[in-house]
Amino acid sequence: MSETGSTGQLPDSIDFSLHIKPILSDRCFTCHGPDKNAVEAGLSLNKAEDAYAAIGENKDRYAIVPGDLDKSELVKRIFEEDPNLMMPPPESNLMLSSYEKELLKKWVSQGAVYKEHWAFVPPIEPRIPNPVDDNWSENEIDKFILEKLTFKQFTPSKKAAKEQLIRRAFFSITGLPPSVGQVNAFLQDDSPKAYEHILDSLLNTKAYAENMAAEWMEVARYADTHGYQDDFERIMWPWRDWVIHAFDKNMPYNEFVTYQLAGDMLPDATKESILATGFNRNHKITAEGGVIPEEYRIEYVEDRTNTFGTAFLGMTMECARCHDHKYDPVNQKEHFQLFGFFNNLDEDGLMRGAQTIPKPSMAITKKDVEGVLDFVNMTKVQAPKVEVMVMQDMSEARETFVLNRGVYDQPTEQVFPGTPEAILPFPEELPRNRLGLSKWLFHEKNPLTARVAVNRIWQRMFGNGLVESSYDFGNQGALPSHPELLDFLAIKFRTEGWDIKQMMKYMALSATYQQSTEISKEMNEKDPENTYLARAPRLRLSAEMIRDQALKISGLLNAEVGGPSVKPYQPEGIWEETTGGGGGSTATYVQSSGKDLYRKSLYTFWKRTVPPPSMMTFDTSSRDLCTVQRQETNTPLQALVLLNDPQLIEAARALANKTLDIAGQNLNDKITYIFQSATSRKPKEEELTILNDLYQASLERIKTGEIVPDEYLSIGESVNSEDIPADQLAALALTAHTILNLDETISRG
Repeated sequence: MSETGSTGQLPDSIDFSLHIKPILSDRCFTCHGPDKNAVEAGLSLNKAEDAYAAIGENKDRYAIVPGDLDKSELVKRIFEEDPNLMMPPPESNLMLSSYEKELLKKWVSQGAVYKEHWAFVPPIEPRIPNPVDDNWSENEIDKFILEKLTFKQFTPSKKAAKEQLIRRAFFSITGLPPSVGQVNAFLQDDSPKAYEHILDSLLNTKAYAENMAAEWMEVARYADTHGYQDDFERIMWPWRDWVIHAFDKNMPYNEFVTYQLAGDMLPDATKESILATGFNRNHKITAEGGVIPEEYRIEYVEDRTNTFGTAFLGMTMECARCHDHKYDPVNQKEHFQLFGFFNNLDEDGLMRGAQTIPKPSMAITKKDVEGVLDFVNMTKVQAPKVEVMVMQDMSEARETFVLNRGVYDQPTEQVFPGTPEAILPFPEELPRNRLGLSKWLFHEKNPLTARVAVNRIWQRMFGNGLVESSYDFGNQGALPSHPELLDFLAIKFRTEGWDIKQMMKYMALSATYQQSTEISKEMNEKDPENTYLARAPRLRLSAEMIRDQALKISGLLNAEVGGPSVKPYQPEGIWEETTGGGGGSTATYVQSSGKDLYRKSLYTFWKRTVPPPSMMTFDTSSRDLCTVQRQETNTPLQALVLLNDPQLIEAARALANKTLDIAGQNLNDKITYIFQSATSRKPKEEELTILNDLYQASLERIKTGEIVPDEYLSIGESVNSEDIPADQLAALALTAHTILNLDETISRG
């Protein structure tokens, strides 16, 4: 909950950009009466300074007179009781809380100082708080958090139990659970650096790189097909292999982004840097007959432009395609100036058939992967080479025009590559191409890039960003819950080399991150959304993590890194029902076999028109557009997936098999091992009793014929052990499957 929605104490000094402007924006200030139009104009969203101007022809009346409440029409109108005069008017169905009215009143009384929207002002090194009697803080993060907790009269939670903490770190960093052995070793390690050593080891695993890449696939709208009606297959997985490689070697964020935006333009461009530009080509491409190629070519450029805005600036640039942005200071001309950076490819709007490789593209040969592209996994490609879409500008730049209403065939004023002035004017010394754009993005005066990046890292570690709307830092986005902390982290990230691993470790070492998830009734009422971080958030695992955890703890997981996408279990017939009729490799789903069935979810084949259904049920994005924040839902379908997905049923069976070699013959030991594998803690006595009863009840159902062991144990391709009777294995597998369905199993505490 933002300060503007609080019923607590007013801030000492009212910041227009943080407190007042969002109220004006959210309530769309309008009024009635003879001064209606004038007051509206005086409170226009992007020109709030106009509110100081006289109202209409009456030179004695003003919307705002700094420091004078009696002469400020705004103050009169928000406290007005006459429905014909009050702001906002009753028919708008909008209203101000008492707190918000007092905020506006205090702001005017303090001088009504106008400042630009907070996100467009470059971050300034903030004062590091020094809370009184601070025995809690581990680093500067905690000092910022504790200062606000103290102001709100909240106290931090106790430190999480070690089992909870190691599970949290494993999932945050690798997307996988710790093994029983790793948990037990951590519990027995009392050295002061034990937790830090865990973090260091995790950050240096391939699993870390794959976990980071999984999130980046949604930012980059990666898929294995082109989309639209026929949705033919494309080869872009070598670009995905590059992303894993970049995270694995801890490529600095500025270099990571520059490679993807303009790797082909670097003075020392290599096949690696050119491959990285596949980021810009992950958009949909049509092969539908009858389309107008230029119309769709414009859509591809728009996609690259909007992806740039969302991914790196946290801005909704598409809002300015048809007209000036309604809320943010980006006009239509600036939208098409930014569009101009991405408009110089010699590309076709229409793809001519399933075998077409849209130009420009780059060949990757077996020789390449023995040299500069040694991170590309070609262990399973039969062809001598693969072709991947990349960026390559034409020798002569294409002319760019403002398009009337954004329509492809209605060009108006010609424009040249440029950036929104309100963010940062494009420096004259930079080249007006994608390489210059990447330099602009990482210019020390750019107010957004570092903030947006650290906010998403925070979102990964804590569930929500310091700016909850990580996709929108504009006027319609959320206020930062801790603006000074956000600026501190942004400056730290930039000045310390854009080091993602170091920033993640820094956050994980904070006392804030290490808190328990326990919540009191009082705190649930006062801060239900955990805005002030008086506890650690309890988060449901992502769709990928739910599946990968089951594979990992069952022993089925194939840890191979990179290579072509695979096709795990999926309900029969859904590809065939939605095929566009163009044939090709995506007309029919041909399930993978052997170890390929158990690859990480990162490598699951992604058909745009039919994304993996189980993963979609758990809120993955469709990959049609750049996504930096998933929606989160709770539906009965999720429970049905957990109960019926053959991958999870097979994993439960494999986990039951696995206990034979690890847990011995004692049933309690077997159940304890399964439970600890899934939740990272040992079951309580009561829980163990319930699970024992479940096992015995399952045996009875098998004896009565209600459950047929051979049918249940035949689900999935993995082979059962012959050392355990079928009835016992089925009962233990059913018990394991129940444990895999626990809320605690699919959550990160």
